[in-house]
Amino acid sequence: MVRRVVVLLLAFVAVHVTVGILGYQQPNEPMGDVYLVYEPWSRCALFGGIDVSSCTRSDAWAWPGITEKWIYPQLAFLPMTFAWVFAWAVGYTPAWAITVSLFNLVAFVVLVGSGRSRGRVLAAWFWLAAILLIGPVGLYRIDGITVPFAILGALWLVRRPFVASVLLSVAIWMKVWPAAILAAGFVAIRRRLALVWGAVAVSLATIIPVVALGGAPYVFGFVGDQTSRGIQMEAPVGGLYMFLAAFYVPGSEVYYDGGVLTFQVTGPGADVVIAAMTPIMLLVMLAVLIVGARKMWLGATFLRVFPPLALALVTAFIALNKVGSPQYYVWLFPPVVIGLLLDRRRWYGFAALTLAIAGVTQWVYPLVYDGLMATHPAPFPVFLLELRNLLGLVLMVWAIVRVLRAPTHRVARPADLREWVLGRRSVPARQTTT
Repeated sequence: MVRRVVVLLLAFVAVHVTVGILGYQQPNEPMGDVYLVYEPWSRCALFGGIDVSSCTRSDAWAWPGITEKWIYPQLAFLPMTFAWVFAWAVGYTPAWAITVSLFNLVAFVVLVGSGRSRGRVLAAWFWLAAILLIGPVGLYRIDGITVPFAILGALWLVRRPFVASVLLSVAIWMKVWPAAILAAGFVAIRRRLALVWGAVAVSLATIIPVVALGGAPYVFGFVGDQTSRGIQMEAPVGGLYMFLAAFYVPGSEVYYDGGVLTFQVTGPGADVVIAAMTPIMLLVMLAVLIVGARKMWLGATFLRVFPPLALALVTAFIALNKVGSPQYYVWLFPPVVIGLLLDRRRWYGFAALTLAIAGVTQWVYPLVYDGLMATHPAPFPVFLLELRNLLGLVLMVWAIVRVLRAPTHRVARPADLREWVLGRRSVPARQTTT
């Protein structure tokens, strides 16, 4: 068992070093967010007037989410500033890679444990393969920091629900997507109040200091910023417009939005799509949650509901979102890791499809990404992009079907609903994460 753990740790180091180096070798600035935005943002907050040219405010002291509106929740600033612990020795960009790798290492060690569980070992190998296949974008983005938090939170949902909620809530206040996993956990476990208190504790610990520092107008600025955005060119909903732009259909084109630092796409009826997508995404996610809740009410097990429910919600967050970026696909890793750990025989297919998605994602970005950034993108990169998006849609539908088919063990009785909501009904067998 010790040998198995040692091999996994050596593989962990090899994968992270390889991906870190690839960031310097590949085209189209796969590390761009780190040195173009994370470093200036954190430098301005920590060192103020030392480098006025990199600050966005005239007084050179800028705290994103506190002194000005920000596209991220406020806790995203923590890893950006933590990276300066190493930046003095190696520079900010390598320091960021070290920071993400250290967070990954903590979750990886907990996941592997003693190395005796085949499910845990398989899940660990999957995670390493996924990191390698998706490439530098999984390491050099804020999303990479949230993945280990989500994995640990999902691992501890049943036995340590308060701790799990704290970890997931911290990740939510960095990037919103782990809310999908927390919501799935609220449906699938009995100790729901522990999840509520964990989320409340982290939220208050975030909001109160922000308000005290004068950031009340910007506490939820990231929400309005996301909902008001156009169709990002990598979002699945933009697929038709990308093909129209690639074949020079009048009115369809790719353009750069300097306000949110992304490429977006437009075309006939784009305003209607922009207005409709967020409500559609939320309605689908709510419907999936209701299905999962009913399954649990009818006696389904945590093992058969939570992993596919979490995956279904996360993929819906990606596939039905008008905003899309290559790093979003690292969100798939935690649900699949948990699925392999708990029920590996039923999750081989999900794992294989997720790895395929990760590999095509790296092919798209950064390898052929320059072909997408033109007003009229090249057809082949558009084909690859939409292939990846189609695979994501397939994964979403597959996960939803798995939730729908989760076996139940009794007939619903209205009198049981209150007990289920309050977590008082007995928990079906095999509700465990070990």
